[in-house]
Amino acid sequence: MTQQKPVISAAEVAKHNTRESCWIIVHGHAYDVTEFLDDHPGGSKIILKYGGKDATEEYDPIHPPDAITSNLPPEKHLGPVDPRTVKEAPKELTAEQKQREERSRFKPPLDECLNLHDFEAVAKATLPDKAWAYYSSAADDEITHRDNRAAFQRIWFRPRILRDVTHVDWSTTILGHKSSMPVYITATALGKLGHPDGELNLTRAAGKHGVIQMIPTLASYSFDEIVDARVQDQVFFLQLYVNKDRAKTKKIVQHAEKRGVKALFITVDAPQLGRREKDMRMKFEDVGAAVQAKSDDKVDRNQGAARAISSFIDPGLSWDDISWFRSITKMPIILKGDAVLAAEAGCDGIVLSNHGGRQLDTARSGIEILPEVVDELRKRGLFPNPKFSIFVDGGVRRATDVLKAVALGATAVGVGRAFIYAFSAYGQEGVEKAFKILHDEFEMNMRLIGARNIKEVVPSMVDTGSLNLHVTTVPEDRLYRGNSSANGSIICEDEAMRGAAVREVVKSKL
Repeated sequence: MTQQKPVISAAEVAKHNTRESCWIIVHGHAYDVTEFLDDHPGGSKIILKYGGKDATEEYDPIHPPDAITSNLPPEKHLGPVDPRTVKEAPKELTAEQKQREERSRFKPPLDECLNLHDFEAVAKATLPDKAWAYYSSAADDEITHRDNRAAFQRIWFRPRILRDVTHVDWSTTILGHKSSMPVYITATALGKLGHPDGELNLTRAAGKHGVIQMIPTLASYSFDEIVDARVQDQVFFLQLYVNKDRAKTKKIVQHAEKRGVKALFITVDAPQLGRREKDMRMKFEDVGAAVQAKSDDKVDRNQGAARAISSFIDPGLSWDDISWFRSITKMPIILKGDAVLAAEAGCDGIVLSNHGGRQLDTARSGIEILPEVVDELRKRGLFPNPKFSIFVDGGVRRATDVLKAVALGATAVGVGRAFIYAFSAYGQEGVEKAFKILHDEFEMNMRLIGARNIKEVVPSMVDTGSLNLHVTTVPEDRLYRGNSSANGSIICEDEAMRGAAVREVVKSKL
């Protein structure tokens, strides 16, 4: 029988605020983190800043709820803190924080968001710097990140005409499960950075609208909290970062299968994090008090929030591990990796992805390599294959992007950042509006290309002649360019580009 620990006063916790003895409060409980200081992936200074204090507000957005209880031995769990003794310190906002709060109050009504770019524009104007840096950052010069979007615009439609498109149906099945459209919510970490309800916004919206959500390993909410928020028969996939401790990985996978998760997507393109310099710069934001800055902090903090949450990932993962995964689960296994090898290894699918441009810069986009992958699989008699699915993610902002991928052989397309921006700006209602926008675009564009259902979206409907030309003349995408510009400015004289004015509306009301 576990002995109940005594209640501790906040005054007692406050005495332990040095490197020699450091206690913190998280979710009303005190923890002794002294021996963990130099092992903390984010460095010791940020912990020392909150030594003797309540660190919950800093902890919550960038840690899964059970991170502290899982990483500290039981004897370091000191016990509950008497809430009557805890005094809330007054919050002093910086000038930038005050400006962002003001912009958030005057953000445009949700009805004024006409496309997925608009959510990004509003999120950029209203998110805290740390959140925007983490969500929007990409590797090195961010060339791949930008080309993920540009690649879709190098594909042109060849529409069919004089077809009866009175009724069009863009629903589909993904790994045998019904989906209202050929789109799933791909895994993205740290949802609470953008909104207090984090990933739960996605879960609730997806359940209402028949969209499949992929639960990330590094969610702000625990796996069980997300699953518990589902509606009846709601479908989940699990994205897995493989832990160096295989026992922990096995526990995660088998627990997910027990809770009804329908497929396992294993991330294999991140043996080491790419240099996400926008996120890395956040490390300079706060080094704690002067006395703490002089401490011997040997942990590399050059990776920002990304580094702080991902040090457990196994860089030794290889093709030899696939058979082990097969031995611990009956779920379909989908990889990011070589499609031919994945098919030959008995995997159930492949994700053509460059991790949202966040890993290897100048790696080609998933949509660009899709025709090559299909061609190689076809040569080996592995395509089309109802038992092997091809997915694409990265740069998707329009239903036309999805239709181009489907025409070229994709089963469905993953969307991540666009949905993050939607809930960061407007919560669950933002995600639901994003779904509505995509449904409207599917209906219109399927009629315009002459396809009555997803099976009629075929390769002959697209022209990929310019897809592999990385230096080519295409019309400028001003909506995307405005969101990704360095200084956040939007210069647009085209009156048709109403969406580009969303952030200008925000600024004009200040």
